[in-house]
Order: sequence, then C-alpha cells, then structure tokens
Amino acid sequence: MPETTKTVVLTGFGGYEKLEVQDLPRKDPGPNEVEVNIQASGINFAELMCRQGLYDNAPKLPGVLGLEGAGIISSLGSEVKSLRKGDRVLCLKAFGLWTEYAIVDADQCFVIPDEMTMEEAAAIPVNYITAYHMLFDMGSLRKNKSVLIHMAAGGVGIAATQLCKTVENVTVYGTASAGKHDIIKEMGVDYPIDYRTKDYVQEIRAISPKGVDIVLDPLSGDDSNKGFDLLKPLGTIVHFGAANMVTGKTRSLFSVAATWWKTKNVNPLGLMRQNKCVAGYHLGHLTHEKELVTSAVLDLIALYKEGKIKPRIDSVWSFDKIGDAMAQMNERKNIGKVIIKPHKVD
Repeated sequence: MPETTKTVVLTGFGGYEKLEVQDLPRKDPGPNEVEVNIQASGINFAELMCRQGLYDNAPKLPGVLGLEGAGIISSLGSEVKSLRKGDRVLCLKAFGLWTEYAIVDADQCFVIPDEMTMEEAAAIPVNYITAYHMLFDMGSLRKNKSVLIHMAAGGVGIAATQLCKTVENVTVYGTASAGKHDIIKEMGVDYPIDYRTKDYVQEIRAISPKGVDIVLDPLSGDDSNKGFDLLKPLGTIVHFGAANMVTGKTRSLFSVAATWWKTKNVNPLGLMRQNKCVAGYHLGHLTHEKELVTSAVLDLIALYKEGKIKPRIDSVWSFDKIGDAMAQMNERKNIGKVIIKPHKVD
C-alpha cells in the first residue's frame, strides 16, 4: 500500500493556479473513523467560493477541499462495527475529500447499492441532501404545488427536479440557458426559462398569475427579492447560495458588494402581513446533525434503488485537471455534476 495520498491542496485564495496536486502522508483512522480509498469526488459551488476566499466555513490554508466522495473502505478504526473493509460507500465531510485516501467519520459513510456507480455515489451527498431538506423539510412539498428552481441544469437543480417528480402533480419552473432546455425538460422541468433573454418573473406570471409555492434560490442579490415577490400566500423561499458573487475565476469585490447590497432584508412584521416564509439552508453547518443527514441519505438511496432519482454526470476529470474541472462550473457550462478522480481519466 502506498505511504502517500494524492491530494488537491488549496494553497491560497485566487485563480485555479492556487490548487496544487501534492502527495501527502497517509494517516491512520481514529477509533470511530475509517479510511476510504476515494474513487470519485464532487465539485460544488462551496469549493469555488473557498478558492476565492468567499466561503464562511472554509478550511485553513493550506487546506484540502471536498465535501463529498465515494470509494472503498481500506481501513477501519478500532471501534467501528457497522462497516467492513471493502465496503463501497458514499461519504460526507466538512472538507478533506479531494484526496486518494481520506479519513472519514464512520457515521458519515453509507454503503451504496451494487448498481450505483462511484461517480453517481459522489454526486449524491451535497446536491441531493440539499434538495431533499429544502423541498421536504423546509418547503413541505406536497401534491399540486409549484416550484421555481434556479440553475436547473446544475447538480442541485437536477436533484431538486427529480425529487419534485416523486410527488404527485408538482409543477416545476426551471431557469437555465437555452442550450440546456432539452435536457432539463428530460429531467422533469415543465417550463424551462432562458434567464439570459427573458424575465423569468414575467414568464411565470403569464402561466401562473399568483406565482409559485416554493422558490429555491442559490443566487441571492436582486433574485432574492424577485423570488420573494413571486411567492403565493403561504409560500416559502429557501436561500442556499450566493452564486451571483461568483462571476469570474477570481473574487470580484464589486460582485460581492452588489450581491450583498441587493439581497432582501426580512422584517418579521412584514412576513406576518404577507403570509410568506423565508428560510436559509447551509449543509456545511448541518453535517454534525447526524440524524438529519442519515435520514435523508437513507431515503435518497432507497429512491435511487426504486429508479426515482439518478444523478446526471456532466463530466469526469482527473485531479491533475482540477483547474479545467472548476472552470466547467465557474463558467456555467455544466449540465449536472462535475466529478474529479485521483488518477487519469480515460
């Protein structure tokens, strides 16, 4: 067994050149930990924001990013009884999974079905847990409701669309560039809207004058105001990102300031008069809530086995191509999940 682990290391804040592939010493798992031979890891907007110095829960520099991954258990801590060496698992961690051999809490690893690929498994934790909690726990999604999903061609967008379609007669509006509409319709979006050429508020109002029941907002800024105004009475908007801040490969202070300035401030007295709900979701601050995470993951694995959800993999890159992989997301080219792997990809 190798004594080192191939790792993507964030060395500073800035462009793609701040990510270096290094061979770091392997570590032994603690009593309640396991070592996972990572076969695939996901890229999320959280990592893009970490690289730009915009993420509030980023690892200290130099640090290892990676919130999710999938692989094979290669070593067990002395107290671990629920898993076995050789188990195929997906895993979740508050960063540290962009490495070939990762140390992970045993209760953050979940055995995956034989039919699930490693790439699919790596695409589930962040996107699908996020979508699941927002729709079912915060949004109380049920039949005959309507949902606006921004960035519907992204990982969370596709996850949310698929989960909406597990509920009877849910109408899904999805924003995405025109070239992505055929695929998001295939995923289940009823009304694709090209946010680059059309006003999505006007488009939705033309179909549903009262608006929608749930808005999933990864953008913030002025879009948070538009989303709130689109809510029907008793509707809920869930804010879970600030993608409007990420406008290039390096941090733009103008974009940060503009997004912050335009984001709606909520007055509780106003909410009472309008009968609307505003929620915020941040999986990075929820990973310690093991029961909430475990319940969601087990439900998601069951839905996968039933054929009701299936991650769409946009592209797979080696660690050595991490800059290109990040650019795929940064430039909004992806349709589905961007995956990285430790070694060369055929």
